[in-house]
Amino acid sequence: MNSQKLDSQKYNPLTPEEERVIIHKGTERPFTGFYYKHQDTGLYQCKRCDAPLYRSTDKFDAHCGWPSFDDEIEGAVKRVPDADGHRTEIVCANCGAHLGHVFLGEGYTDKNTRHCVNSISLNFKSLNFNDLHPEIKTDTAIFAGGCFWGVEYYFKELPGVISTKVGYTGGHIANPTYHQVCADTTGHAEALEVVFDSSITNFETLARLFFEIHDPTQVDRQGPDIGSQYRSAIFYNSEEQKLIAEKLISLLQIKGLKVVTELTPATKFYEAEKYHQDYYGKNSKRPYCHFRVKRF
Repeated sequence: MNSQKLDSQKYNPLTPEEERVIIHKGTERPFTGFYYKHQDTGLYQCKRCDAPLYRSTDKFDAHCGWPSFDDEIEGAVKRVPDADGHRTEIVCANCGAHLGHVFLGEGYTDKNTRHCVNSISLNFKSLNFNDLHPEIKTDTAIFAGGCFWGVEYYFKELPGVISTKVGYTGGHIANPTYHQVCADTTGHAEALEVVFDSSITNFETLARLFFEIHDPTQVDRQGPDIGSQYRSAIFYNSEEQKLIAEKLISLLQIKGLKVVTELTPATKFYEAEKYHQDYYGKNSKRPYCHFRVKRF
């Protein structure tokens, strides 16, 4: 029995193009792979044997045309001298599948490492952050303060924030679209879901930022954006979050601000369309109606 037939019994079947890259150490064309711009949370696995290779939290955009990671799952990736005598090849430690190459000292991230991986060498398994990092205690907060692009812009780089996601909540329509919400008939607000590391930051720090990046005295609007979908609201996940929000509102009222921010128990959060996620980051722009004003 030849080795190719043994592989087909032991490992996942591959298309001719997958074999060209994974078995014969080829390279896919840059900017063409499915996982190059992929941003979901989970594990990247070996296409040939399903072994977990990389966590999505270690993925970054090196603008090189291939998925890039600055770390691998311990023991999952093997480094070997490339046949060209210059580069270092990376292969799946479990089955030897060709993944790509690793480069050091480029300065893209603090780890100073770039695993440049062929998208075609990977599969993906969706998981939430807690599944990926059970050692980290996380919490979630949901804020609405006008256009969710601007709200996300300020929260995204806050120390302790693990992830941000824009979406819709507080209304009566399931799975709303952006156009439905913009019609101001769904009851939903444009909102931001923030997952944070509670050992690094806390809800009060996030809520203070929230009150400083939008005008909490405006009713159903924020700057030029008008409608109940742009209302100021905190959708609290616990009684503790509610009490903290009430305390901060009282402090602002003492300062003379007529705060109209709604405090509402959190309900179903519907993720917005992908083109809305990290909008300003992806388009290298800054918010047009959100500015930070010191209020505390």
